[in-house]
Parts: sequence; structure tokens; C-alpha cells
Amino acid sequence: MAINSVGENLATHGKYTETTQVKDKTALGKDDFMKLLLVQLQHQDPTEPMDSGEILTQTSQLASLEAAENTNKALEGLAASLGSSQQFSTIAAIGKTADLGSNAIGHDEGSISTFEVYFPQSIATGNIEILDSEGNIVSTMEIEPNPSGVYQFDWDGTLSNGDSAGSAVYYVTASYNDESGATQTTRMGAYPIESVRFDGAQTLVKVGSTYVNIKDIKEIY
Repeated sequence: MAINSVGENLATHGKYTETTQVKDKTALGKDDFMKLLLVQLQHQDPTEPMDSGEILTQTSQLASLEAAENTNKALEGLAASLGSSQQFSTIAAIGKTADLGSNAIGHDEGSISTFEVYFPQSIATGNIEILDSEGNIVSTMEIEPNPSGVYQFDWDGTLSNGDSAGSAVYYVTASYNDESGATQTTRMGAYPIESVRFDGAQTLVKVGSTYVNIKDIKEIY
């Protein structure tokens, strides 16, 4: 089975959406509090002015509210700063291996399933193995000699007995010999991190031929 240069990896496709926060208009801020106090003073009965103690109480509440808002703003700034630091720390993961935690592919009968496999060592000989849900090898595809890297494969659903695979979830592994003759194994779902991209609050890493959210990665090593 010929292996192609890196192309679309269906196993790592995902959709990303951003959420927009809506400001709570039911809560009063310090400016609203001050406006209410001024209106109250403007419309007080001149013959019965507001008690000075009550004014002091309300201004004290205003000062407390302003202090609380300033604290919240400081905490928000600190959180944003820490979030940015955590995002950029992801850059250190470039060159390491990201494991998505699954080597499963969904195959529809009569269709072609496309997937990618990373080979840490050079390939002398070997096979891609398609397994069923019980771990039985139901199909194999020969691998051509190639240097280490990520390669794309197309499986047309043909089983080892010549039948066509039914619609189901299958699993992809590979067994191969490197140039020194040593036996190696690998599987779909583990790829080197090639780059990092920041999309708003999301951190995306390039694995194989596509970007995935770092939250979808189970392990980095």
C-alpha cells in the first residue's frame, strides 16, 4: 500500500466556537450608585433634609463598592495575564509527541476511510493493521520504505478475506521494521507537535496535518 505525503487527517477534525460574554445590566455599579444618591439629595424635602448620618452611611457604601470594583478589575487583569502566560508556555511543547487518546476511525460501508499514522523511526518494511472492536486484525496494508514522519493512508474497507467491511468503528495500529532491522510498533492518534496557534482564548496545536484544541490532547511526552 502506497503512503502519501501528509494530507487531510479525518481522525483529528474538530470544530471550535467562541462564546461572547453578555454584560449583566441588572447589577448597579458605583456610577449608578452615585447618580441615585445625587438624585435623592436633589429631590429631598428642604424642610426635612436627609440625616447626615444616613448620608455618611451611603457614601461609605459607595466607597466600599468602588474598592470592590477596583479589586475585581485587578483580579481580572491578573487572570488575563496568567492565561496569556499559560498559552505561551505551550510553545515549549513543540517537538514533543501529543497523544489524542484514541486510534479509532469511523468507517462507512462502501466508502474510503482516510487517516494518518506517525512513524518515529524510518520504515524498512511493515504493515498497517485494521482491528475490529474485539482487537482482531481484520485487514492489513503493506507499508513502503520511507523515512520517519507522518503519513496518510486510504482504506477502502476491503477485509483480509475479501469481503467489504461493514459500517462500524475500527482501530488502526502499525507493525514495522526500521532500517536496523529492529521491530517497531505505533498507532494512529499520536503525533509530533509541529506548531502552536492562538485563536482568542483557545490554544491550538498542529498534529499531523491539522490543528486540534490542546484540551483534546490526553498526554504530551
